[in-house]
Amino acid sequence: MSLVRRSNVFDPFSMDLWDPFDNMFRSIVPSSATSDSETAAFANARIDWKETPEAHVFKADLPGVKKEEVKVEVEDGNVLVISGERSKEKEDKNDRWHRVERSSGQFMRRFRLPENAKVEQVKAGLENGVLTVTVPKAEEKKPEVKSIQISG
Repeated sequence: MSLVRRSNVFDPFSMDLWDPFDNMFRSIVPSSATSDSETAAFANARIDWKETPEAHVFKADLPGVKKEEVKVEVEDGNVLVISGERSKEKEDKNDRWHRVERSSGQFMRRFRLPENAKVEQVKAGLENGVLTVTVPKAEEKKPEVKSIQISG
């Protein structure tokens, strides 16, 4: 898969909300949370964004996260915010951990939506650890053509 960047085309990655070459967690989690290594490990929730003829579809892998622990919001009219928290597993003082690789903590991702997004009709569902957010697109207006009769 390749990413093609074109000028004069909506580019969701040109915004100031996410810069892949900047400090990776600065815009993803609050600065107070980045000191916690467990939070930082889960903070970078991986999200795919695809565009179909009818909608923008976001898919996030959130294994072990309940729907009550996830929020999907639209800020400032066109910024999709997906956030939540995976709770840390309770530790019993009699438990002896040999390895801990699953992370816990807060996550937040923001995406600036294009102008054709119908933000009032956003739908979200969580099934088998995958959050799917669907943002319908407004129908593209076709230019009105009016035929002019030629005299003479």
